[in-house]
Amino acid sequence: MLLTEYRFDLVTQALRSILPLAHPADAMLRQFFQQERIGSNERAVVAETVFGVLRHRLFLEYACADKSATSNRATPRRMALAYWIRFGGYNLRELTPLLKREEEKWLGQIKGINIDELPLSVQAELPDWLVTELQNTMTDDAILTLGRSMQQPAALDLRVNTLLANRDEVLQSMQAEGFDVQATPYSPIGIRLKNKPSLTRHALFLTGKFEVQDEGSQLLGFLLAPKRNDMAVDFCAGAGGKALMLGAMMRSQGRLYAFDVSEKRLTNLKPRLKRSGLSNLHPQLIAHENDSKVKRLAGKIDRVLVDAPCSGLGTLRRNPDIKFRQSPQSVIELTQKQAAILAAASKLVKPGGRLVYATCSLLPQENRAIVDDFLSSHPNFVLRPAAEILAQQLIPLDTGECLQLLPQLHGTDAFFAAVLERAKPIAQDDAATATLPQEE
Repeated sequence: MLLTEYRFDLVTQALRSILPLAHPADAMLRQFFQQERIGSNERAVVAETVFGVLRHRLFLEYACADKSATSNRATPRRMALAYWIRFGGYNLRELTPLLKREEEKWLGQIKGINIDELPLSVQAELPDWLVTELQNTMTDDAILTLGRSMQQPAALDLRVNTLLANRDEVLQSMQAEGFDVQATPYSPIGIRLKNKPSLTRHALFLTGKFEVQDEGSQLLGFLLAPKRNDMAVDFCAGAGGKALMLGAMMRSQGRLYAFDVSEKRLTNLKPRLKRSGLSNLHPQLIAHENDSKVKRLAGKIDRVLVDAPCSGLGTLRRNPDIKFRQSPQSVIELTQKQAAILAAASKLVKPGGRLVYATCSLLPQENRAIVDDFLSSHPNFVLRPAAEILAQQLIPLDTGECLQLLPQLHGTDAFFAAVLERAKPIAQDDAATATLPQEE
């Protein structure tokens, strides 16, 4: 797309307001667009550049630093130019009309930087603290592969609402309209689009036949696997994407609660719920994990999903700013919250019931460590192999005892999930038999 002075000015304004990262980048960008009221082409240039700069920020800061000056010169203007020449597909001739004196020579130097000679954190585009954390369980080569996969924008995945449609029907309809779509490799109800068209006015979306949902997120529903007449709870429902999937899996039967502490997020669920055709989903605002609305369901629930609040570091393809807004201290605070939520949610599970703990984090301390600590203090729960649960639903995916999805391997966001089941009490007759001496 042609870069003009006007578009360049918009980009630098947007970067100036977003780069301090006082708030999530996507929210700040929406606010910027509301203020500026610009055309769709300008919005596309601004959005692509802002998120491109965030994905490659560590390299750009290195490249933009003026080594001869006492201050870093990684200004929004310089970072935008460096992004365009290095990653945006533009050449010097296209950028020359926008350049000041000396900038053409400087941009030529940017193109010549050998990234393989830079520190691992810059190559992987992961902050030093995060690289250090990952080195506890990963080799440097694996970290680099992961980091580079996170620098690529995520695909657009859809989940077909099986209450109203089937995947083949939606695929054929979208292919007939010229969309480049294919079935997702793991989720049997997922569709992946090569490009990212706006679908909010598409007839199939407006009639509830699909929702936007990453394939990895869809697999969490198959791990929980609620049955038609179950009582189920989505404990941290957010805007309800997974709850809507669970309701469809239950064929709108049984009873499904969507708990969340955010009234705003639950409000965002309302139009989605209306489109979905579900009648068994009941959003519930709670004050905290030990709210009375939670306690009254103790021991009554067949299936509980805990998609816990987490660092979100598994979603860097979509939210590259997260790696700069998290820190070792924020992760410690999150792990305390995760442990408390999992313990509270477990009280809902009836004997023989299932509890799935999940995050979109890369860090073991938010994932397996939380599960292991929980199991050590809750001997009435056992860990079930995730691959076994998925195989029962004809999903051939084995990542070990727990589900561990990574973008470079699975084409999804990074997800972790553990399937926990509450043991049934031993029947009295069985207990008596178990104490009898064996015949010689």
